[in-house]
This record gives sequence, structure tokens and C-alpha cells, in this order.
Amino acid sequence: MMTSSPRAMLGHGFLALSCVGAFATAPAYAADEPTAVDTESDQSREDILVNGQRVPQEANPKQVARVLDTPRSVIVLPKEIIEQTGSNSLQDALRTVPGITFGAAEGGNPIGDRPFIRGFDSQGSIYVDGVRDLAAQSREVFAVETVQIVRGSDSTLGGRGSAGGTINILSKLPQLDTFGRVAGSYGEADYKRVTGDLNLKLSDTAAFRVSGVWHDQDVAERDALYQRRWGVAPSITIGLGTPTRLTATYYYLESHELPDSGNPYLYTIGNAPGTGRIDSLPALGTVTTRGGQTGVIDRAAFYGLKDRDFRDATTNQAMLRAEHDFGGITLRNTARYTHSKQAYIYTQPDDSQGNVFGTTATNVGANLTSGGYVWRRANTRYGYTESIVDQTDLFGKFNTGSVEHSFSLGTELAWEKTRRGTFVVASGSTSTPRCTAASVARFNCTSLFAPNAADPWVNYTSDMSTVQTPIVRGAANTETQNDANTRSLYAFDSITLVPQLILNLGARVDRFSSTVRLPVAVGANVAKLTRTDTLFNWQAGLVFKPTPETSLYTSYATSATPPNSLLGEGREDNALPTTITPTNLDLLDQLKPQKTRSFEAGAKASLFGDRLALGVAAFQTEIRNARTQVDATTVAFLGETRIRGIEVNASGTILPGWTVFGGYTFLDPKIIEGGNTALTAPAVGPRAAQVVYVPSVNNGKQTPQTARNSFTATTNVELVPGLQIGGTAIYMDKQYGGYADNRTATQNAAGVVTITPATKVLYRQIPNYWRFDARASYQLTPMVQLSVNAQNLTNKIYYSQAFSSHYATTAPGRTVFGTVAVSF
Repeated sequence: MMTSSPRAMLGHGFLALSCVGAFATAPAYAADEPTAVDTESDQSREDILVNGQRVPQEANPKQVARVLDTPRSVIVLPKEIIEQTGSNSLQDALRTVPGITFGAAEGGNPIGDRPFIRGFDSQGSIYVDGVRDLAAQSREVFAVETVQIVRGSDSTLGGRGSAGGTINILSKLPQLDTFGRVAGSYGEADYKRVTGDLNLKLSDTAAFRVSGVWHDQDVAERDALYQRRWGVAPSITIGLGTPTRLTATYYYLESHELPDSGNPYLYTIGNAPGTGRIDSLPALGTVTTRGGQTGVIDRAAFYGLKDRDFRDATTNQAMLRAEHDFGGITLRNTARYTHSKQAYIYTQPDDSQGNVFGTTATNVGANLTSGGYVWRRANTRYGYTESIVDQTDLFGKFNTGSVEHSFSLGTELAWEKTRRGTFVVASGSTSTPRCTAASVARFNCTSLFAPNAADPWVNYTSDMSTVQTPIVRGAANTETQNDANTRSLYAFDSITLVPQLILNLGARVDRFSSTVRLPVAVGANVAKLTRTDTLFNWQAGLVFKPTPETSLYTSYATSATPPNSLLGEGREDNALPTTITPTNLDLLDQLKPQKTRSFEAGAKASLFGDRLALGVAAFQTEIRNARTQVDATTVAFLGETRIRGIEVNASGTILPGWTVFGGYTFLDPKIIEGGNTALTAPAVGPRAAQVVYVPSVNNGKQTPQTARNSFTATTNVELVPGLQIGGTAIYMDKQYGGYADNRTATQNAAGVVTITPATKVLYRQIPNYWRFDARASYQLTPMVQLSVNAQNLTNKIYYSQAFSSHYATTAPGRTVFGTVAVSF
């Protein structure tokens, strides 16, 4: 069901049902071995092992079954792995999880958290304590207890989006105990980090907890870059251990950095030498340009400007949670307010004009077209994201005869708002070609081989002006605002038919309304485009348990991504129009949600008293109605992408003192139908140019930002009491950023258009790589631990993100740092 209007925003109530015990907990990494436990005593709740004791975890409302009994691939990244690997950001931590890649971008969130799960962009499917966290940002881990990754179509769990899976960050919350930990680190590239975590038992029913971080570092083997941030997260709970509990939390993070622009791709389709398939990799090492200039590009080469470029961000989150137990039934309400803001000027080392490799053998006058230059394209943004989300959940157990139900019912009301604009910067975007003697003199273009981040760039009123001007924000009437309202109703039920057979059902209905307020001329009325969609998603799974510690399962799940799902905070493949014209009003009515479905079958085992979790899954995730362009005025929802794959995972303790976390993922990611691409047939005499549409170059190719093979293994071994060694091995297959070909269109005097087939196809890619990390620690006293981490131990040159054009992100070099941690 859909309604749309260009003048008013519609808001209506709706239903939603949703399923599956998804967010749960992994085997603990306890210091001591656990005693024997009864694994059959509670099949519906995952427990934590701490120092040999089984401690019930506070139930997540949507967790209606243990991970073992959930018919989904669920990975839990515990804080122990985050600490052991020296991870200091969410992206850093997720690198230890197989099957997750990261995409670069151009606007919105070019360098923030943009994970791809099973080949699908999951930026809009990141949650904090079960509440969507939409804002474009780079998240910290100082206040993180665990990170839970649920893979496969999952709109039944979280609502809109979630084609490849969801990421749920669980925060550190108060416990009925008094303990603390302070850690300080120092190392290469002026790496400095201090974290603290203090939990105070205030009474028999109340506790207070506060976590904090201060972080300051340069980036190893990358010129001029730095990352600085600090944050604090206090929380208090009253009523612990009683039927009625109230929790209040606050989270603040402030960050400042010089964002990394990586390396430009070497070729464009216009200047790539040869025919057939041509791989365009980031420009690195020895390169010879079209004009015959040979030079060496060092891994430290940074094409940005340290006096112009910046990225500043702050995040404020406040949560209030109230809950009450009615016997075996719990009623919980969670309300969260979030305000995040971000501002950046971010240099893209742009290859689109052919200035990197060159387009001619010799320069033409002052036009530097023979190669060896990089245009410093300035991408800018400032803005904020604001949201209020309220979730109410009723969950627990009941029996119908001999059948046991573990259920959860809930509603969600959400209001979201984003507003953004751009800085007024003259960076050479109106110059043709981009790199000329004049643009080099203004430092809008720099040497491919010897860029200088300290170039004295200044801003002018225009590319042709000689009048200097400060960088300012665009006028208020040039800003774009998105507003959204969501109303949801969901239900989960894990039905134990017999002890060996569990049926897992659920569904969710969301009514999502969004309005985009468009930039207008000064004094004009605000222009608005509004759309409302009703989304229905469901999931069903069947679990067979040959033994209490093992399970076999099969499941089916759906997800839906409505137009304007990300509210401009990321890449919108199904965006609302950005201007009001008769054509765009027609387009608004053509739009519809994109739908994804997943099939999965797998097996799980929980061994050694829940200390070691093993899993294997085979799956297929597909979207059959992706938005595609038919012609200039028509879109169709017939695009198709299919991801097939297998996953193997292990987490926990293999032998006393030996832990492991990781796995292997194989993906067969394929674009079946990518729609059409526009070609322009130039004018002939009095006959005007014509635009014609041909099948997309993406058809049949590997899905971008996705690796076919990925492997991670993190292990830690206690050699003798107090002395531990460990490390991480990561393999990531090559990834493609995007594709292009050189098909052309011509027309004759009669207007007959002829398409000349492609003679070459460009594959922008980043190569595969192995990365190794190492760690050693020594427990100096019961309270003091010393440790050393070496990240990227072999100083491997690799790329962590691939954009569809322009550039790929260069990963940091070897970083060694030591840590002193005091626990009490």
C-alpha cells in the first residue's frame, strides 16, 4: 500500500509483526574453566559463563531463543576479542568478522561506517541496544559490551532495510557489583589512548557505571593524517534484582580528524590502454603516464590539504528504559533521543578527468593532459541527524498444552530528521580540463608522484576569481531536510513443539512516511515531496535438535527498503526526486519499496558446556525488484542481484587457555539485471543530440564492494600462568568498486541512432591481501596487566575500501603499541 503527495507529509498508524530470536550472547572468554552445567535446563535463554559460574543474561525482548536454537546465522563479537585485538573503532572491530567488507563513498558518509554484509550495504541497519542508529559517523568501542551480527534479510527484526543483515551494538550497563578498569596505550605513529570503565554498586538494588575514552594518533605510513576523539558514557540502574527496574544512560563522543582520501585509480575508460578487460587499480609504486613520465608513488602519498580538509563530528544519545516483571512476563519500554552532527571537507583524488594517467601524449599549451597530476576534488557537507524512538515490548513464556511458546510482542514509534548543506569552496570543478598550469598554481591539482599536504591553498570566490574569501556554509535556503515517521508492530514466537523440534515464526508491519524539503530560491515557499509506504516482512524457521547441544535448521526471511530509507545519510539507490517538476512528480508515484528475500540452511553446535560455538550455513539472498532506469523519465523495479554463499564460524574455548574467534565466508555475488545506461548521440547538423538507453555494463558482473572469499582467525593462548600470546590472520579477496565500458552512440541526418559495441571494459578494483596482527600479554599482578599489540605486523600495503570511481582507501601501515591495564 502506498500514498504520495508533493505538498503534504502523510502520517498514519500501522501494524508490524516481526520474528526470530536474533540478538544473543556468545560463549564467554572466562579466566577459569567452568564447572559442568545442565545445557537442557533452559532452551530459551542464552547464559554467560563467568569464572565457572552460569550468570543469566538480562533477556533481550526480541531474543526468543538461544543462538543455538535460532534458525539464523548469528555472530557475537565479545568485548574480550575487541580488547585483545586492540580495536578502537567499530570498523576496526568488525574486521575480525568474516564476510564483512567496507565501502567508500562520495557524499553523505564517505569515510564513516559503511559495512557490507553478504554483499549488501548495511549502513542503515546499525543499532545501539536494539534502536536504529542512522547517522553517518565513525563509531567508538569504549562503551561496547558486545557486537551482534545477524546475517540475512532481517526487516522482521529491525524494520526497513536490512537486506544483508543487521549489526546491534550492546552497551556497557550497570551491574550489581563494584569493579573497574583503566588502560593506557602508547605506540608508533604517536598512538595514545586512555580508556576507563568504573561500575559502582550503590545499594543492594542500584548501580552506577561510567566508561570513557581519550584517543589521539597519527596514521602509520600515511602522510599528515591524524585522529583525535574523546567520549564518556555514564549510566545508572535502580531496581536491579527486583521486578521493577529503571535505567538511564547517556553517551557522548566528539571526534576531529584529517580524513584519508586514499589513492586515485590509474585509468578511466577514456584513457585505459588496450582492449578487452582492463583492470584499473589504485595508482601505487612505479607508474608511467601517457606522456611517458615515470615516477614512484609512495604508500604515504596523501592528496588532501591539511589546512583545508577536516572532519568534525559529535554524537549525543540519551536513553531511558523502564521494565517490570509480571511473573514470567516482562513489560519493557525503551525511549532514546539521538542528536549527531558532522561537518567535513574531504579531498577526493579524482581520476574522472583522466588527469592521473593522461589523455594525450603531450600537453596542449597550459592544459596538463599528458598525466602525472591529481585533481583535489573537494567534497563537503555539514549537517545533523536527530531522532526520537520509543519501543514497547511484552515478552516471556507460556504453554498451550504440551507446546511451549517463548514470545515477544512490540511496538515502535520513531521520528527522524536530517538536515544538510555544503560549504562554499572553489576547488577547480568548473575548469576544463581540471589540471592546468593555473589550477596547479592554486593547488587545486597536485603532482601524482609528490603531493604536498602542506600546500598553501586558499579559497577564492570562484575558480576564475582572484578575490580570496573564507570558507563558509551555504545559505540556509540551499540546505536539504528530510523528515521521517515510523510506526511499527511486531511479534516473535519460538514454539517448542517437542524437545527436538522448534518452530520459529514472526512478522512485522511498518508504516514509513518521509518528506524531503528541497533547496529553494530566496523568498520562495518551501518545496516538499512526501511519500508513505507500508512494509510487511516475515520470517519462518524450523530447528531440529539431534542432541541438546546441536541443531539443524532451515529458514526464510524477507526485508524491504522503501524510498528515502537513509534520509540522505548514505547512498540512496531508491531516492526521492530532488526537484519538483511534472516529470519528478510522476516519478514519485512510480516509486515502490525494494524487496529482498533470504533462504538459509545450516547447523550449529554448542560444545564443552557452552564454551565453544560452531556453525555452518549455506544461503541465498536475492533482490528481484531493485530500482533501475528505463529512460530519462521512467524507472522500473526489475533489477536483480543474487548472493549465494557458505559460512563457517567458530567462537569460544578449544582447550583450557586456548580461545578462538573467526571463520570463512564464500560468496557468489552477481548482478543479474542492472537496468539501463544512458548514451548520448551527438547532434548532426540541425538535428539535436539524442539520449538512448542500453543495457547496463554491470549486468552479469560481481557485486561491488564484495569479496568472494574472506577468512579471519583470532586466537589467544596462555603459555604459562599469566603469559599469553595471540594474533589475528585476515584474508580478503579482491573487490570491485565499479565498472565502465566504451560503447558509443551516433546518429545520422535522418536521426537513426547506431550503437558501437564496446571494445574495452574497465574493472576498478582493489587486490586481495593477507594481514597479520600479533599480541602478547603478561599478568604482572592480579590487578596489573601488560600487553603489546602489533597491527599489520608485516606492514602490508592494502586497501580497506573501494569506491565505484575516483579512489580507494589506503590502509594504515604497521602500528605497534603497548598497553598497561589496571583492574580493581
